[in-house]
Amino acid sequence: MQPTPSSAAAAAIGMPRHPAQASPDTRKVILGAALGTVFEWYDFFIYGSLAVFFGALFFPKGNETAALLAALATFGAGFVLRPFGAIVFGRLGDMIGRKRTFLMTMIIMGIATAAVGILPTFDTIGWWAPVILVSLRLLQGLAVGGEFGGAVTYVAEHSSGDRRGLTTSWIQITATLGLFLSVIVILACRQSMSAEAFADWGWRIPFIGSLGLLAVSLYIRLKLEESPVFQQMKAAGKGSKNPIAETFGNRRNLRLVLIAIFGIVAGQAVIWYTGHFYSLYFMTTTLKMSHENAYTYLLAALALGTPFFLFFGWLSDRIGRKWIVLTGCVLSAALFMPLFQGLATYGNPALAAFRSHTLVQIQGDDCRENQSFVGQLFRPAATTACTRAKSFLSAHAVPYEIQAGKQPFSIRVGYQTFQRFDESELRTALTAQGLPTDATPAEPNGPMVVAILFVLVFLATMVYGPLGALLVELFPTRIRYSGVSVALQFGNGWIGGFAPFVATAIVVSSGSIFAGLWYTVGFAALTAIIGAIALPETRHNDISQ
Repeated sequence: MQPTPSSAAAAAIGMPRHPAQASPDTRKVILGAALGTVFEWYDFFIYGSLAVFFGALFFPKGNETAALLAALATFGAGFVLRPFGAIVFGRLGDMIGRKRTFLMTMIIMGIATAAVGILPTFDTIGWWAPVILVSLRLLQGLAVGGEFGGAVTYVAEHSSGDRRGLTTSWIQITATLGLFLSVIVILACRQSMSAEAFADWGWRIPFIGSLGLLAVSLYIRLKLEESPVFQQMKAAGKGSKNPIAETFGNRRNLRLVLIAIFGIVAGQAVIWYTGHFYSLYFMTTTLKMSHENAYTYLLAALALGTPFFLFFGWLSDRIGRKWIVLTGCVLSAALFMPLFQGLATYGNPALAAFRSHTLVQIQGDDCRENQSFVGQLFRPAATTACTRAKSFLSAHAVPYEIQAGKQPFSIRVGYQTFQRFDESELRTALTAQGLPTDATPAEPNGPMVVAILFVLVFLATMVYGPLGALLVELFPTRIRYSGVSVALQFGNGWIGGFAPFVATAIVVSSGSIFAGLWYTVGFAALTAIIGAIALPETRHNDISQ
């Protein structure tokens, strides 16, 4: 049997004749790619884990909810540039190689993260603080946009065809491990100093300390070799001269990108970010759970759930990728609402009891133009009585409804009606109705909270574990880095990344702490429908083509 041109080219550069077979140093490849990606996710997520602090540090004081929304929006700003990072670094990865490209992304991420740790606050430099913070988040987003697609492509191209789901699932784990590591570091810092010291300067340690992780990760990645599939493609002269134009200008390739975004990644993104990030915000800000308890419960759930990334990656090598991912989307659409309702019940039983018999009514002419709280985000705080009332009630998880009309402003709590917004009066009335005071710590049912968080993580592993192999197998080699990165970052960057912010804004506008979950439920259901119709099964695809 005569060798094909591609196999001859492979032999000429000392590669295995079948690049789908695992190379001898597959474990080294997985370790090097995974450690570097864990570092980048750690850098990206420490901001998200500390977003509740940043509202007071880097934005004007006066409206706590608006400041928190601004901090969450800044967290989302990192996602805005992720698709552009996918385009820039995807093009480089398909032209100059996988390895050199994700070395660049790592350096950019490390520098931007460490700079956050030395950034002066709003009290020191005024509006320059949020401007610089947003700029650094944009740089982080640019770097992540090119990192993850490159890492999963690199590992897949070193993997054997019958183990590709398992080997790439190690890269899928890195996002959760990055979050896990960020939470551990933050928790250790918080427990080693007073709350005042942490709020003053201790929060900077996780950012500056990332420079050590950068050095280790860079050292390991420098020892890796280039992808064998990419080397074979270049040796055969089959590389793309303009992978971005080929990705978006070719109808077949563009169709693959759209299927990948809306039939796979959109659902995965909202499920992962809601289960990992919005749940943490929900526990600490909405349910008033202590940060130590919330971090501990989430760490326990992550420890229990993370091995299932590998399990579903392995399972996808046996039964296929498509239906595991879509089943996870369907289950998430059905279960997220009751899971968060259970989290509210067990996370703060006293608050749940208060909410079950309380509904505050706000009415007044100025409420009509303030139905959308997002419009108040960067305006001066406390522009109207309605805005101040909504901000206060949302911050304390008090359910309310708006009755807009031409009548004067009023707030009704039980049988009491107030003709003005006075925080002290409103707090007294709500306390009389059973609202737990700030001095009353939440008394969560720890095992039940961990169990609910575990289910959220488990659902994320279903949609995320097989994802890397599925996307790599969907795109041809010559545009694979670009196609995988663009699909991942449009879905995760623009749909999933803003999930915490959009959910919070919906909650503030609606008065229901669960209303924001409809964003996640909607995209999970939409992904299941589109994927079932348009997404092909990819398990047996030859990725050397």
